[in-house]
Amino acid sequence: MMLIEQTPILDAAVPVEAFKAHLRLGSGFGPDDTQDAVLNSFLRAAIAAVEARTGKVLLQREFSTTVTKWRNSEAFTLPAAPIVEVASVERVTRDGQRSLVSAAVWWLEKDNLTPMLRATGNSLPPVPMSGSVVITFAAGFASVWEDVPADLRQAVLMLAAHYYEYRHDTGLSKGCMPFGVSSLIERYKHIRIGTGASA
Repeated sequence: MMLIEQTPILDAAVPVEAFKAHLRLGSGFGPDDTQDAVLNSFLRAAIAAVEARTGKVLLQREFSTTVTKWRNSEAFTLPAAPIVEVASVERVTRDGQRSLVSAAVWWLEKDNLTPMLRATGNSLPPVPMSGSVVITFAAGFASVWEDVPADLRQAVLMLAAHYYEYRHDTGLSKGCMPFGVSSLIERYKHIRIGTGASA
């Protein structure tokens, strides 16, 4: 399975001003925006890290996932949450020919932990031999930063501030996550029990 981000987070959606306030830069720097690009990069890194740890998309955007074999022919667990909508399901042959799968044969089970694409009938559309099925969907808690859950917003600001403070520390490359941030995101993590999860 392969997940691809189809649309990036727009600069306008990245909470640079909120981050400045968090760092107490607002009054000290006045209208100076020379650090905006740097702050933007730390925020994007923090958003990506929180999304990777939780499997949750903070700001809404489009993704596609490619499947070469159903582990469960009745249901497929989508690799991100929460899902806003499934835009399309396509069968792709080995030589790249694409055909749209009718929405009548599948439905979206929305769930903030494990959203699933489920078969309307007995099974999901068969994957072409040596081909794949491509599912395109929109996911994310909100389209604007202010509507993202407050604890996740705080986790991102705290992590971005950590990155900013220790920006010259090469130890960050090991993927450290401060305890306060880990505590805030803990309830959003999905724990899989056993080996029966569909994919």
